[in-house]
Amino acid sequence: MRENNLLCEIKKSFINTTNSDHTLKTYSNILKKERSEVTRPDQVWASDITYIRLPEGFVYLSAIIDLFSRKIIGYCLSKHIDSDLVISALKMAIKERKINNAHQALIHHSDQGVQYCSHDYTNLLDFHDIRISMSNPGSPWQNGFAESFFKTLKTNEVYLNDYQNIWEAKQNLFKFIDQIYNQERLHSSLGYLPPSEFERKYWQEKNIKNYDQAARIR
Repeated sequence: MRENNLLCEIKKSFINTTNSDHTLKTYSNILKKERSEVTRPDQVWASDITYIRLPEGFVYLSAIIDLFSRKIIGYCLSKHIDSDLVISALKMAIKERKINNAHQALIHHSDQGVQYCSHDYTNLLDFHDIRISMSNPGSPWQNGFAESFFKTLKTNEVYLNDYQNIWEAKQNLFKFIDQIYNQERLHSSLGYLPPSEFERKYWQEKNIKNYDQAARIR
């Protein structure tokens, strides 16, 4: 077919999920500036948005990943790519991690999109005393962990299914995140453990260490 010019070019739709053309306040890239090693959960969160095509149009997924364990701790799927989308994912992460006052010990990293720079979003981060870090414009690699997760999600879930509507997409995507990615998917960088198990191992070792230290003091 190629030799006889019978192949047609398939045009792929592309949606830009980052709109940095706004007048809202932006923030510097703390991760790049400080280059601190991530050594515990809830030290650095990264958030991003991707799109998924359905017969009825595009829907948008916002996700928040803990960089220490690669665990997805907040997510939201919506027909609208607005501040409510990312705020819902952030509220889920805050509730999941029981964050009241982070005391500047937690960094939230994202791009400079209008959703992340919105007053409602940054005010929520400030309210919980979470530091704000943002990638430079046109530098998606500075949020590589979130990009890597979306690639995994689409390769192992989205491209293998044919969601007919947003409700079917939610059911499958959220199941994949909670039951497959967080609980079962192995990461070489985590010693070939899934994110949830890696976190459990961290807290078990930390509690044993704290117990031994307390015993020595007594």
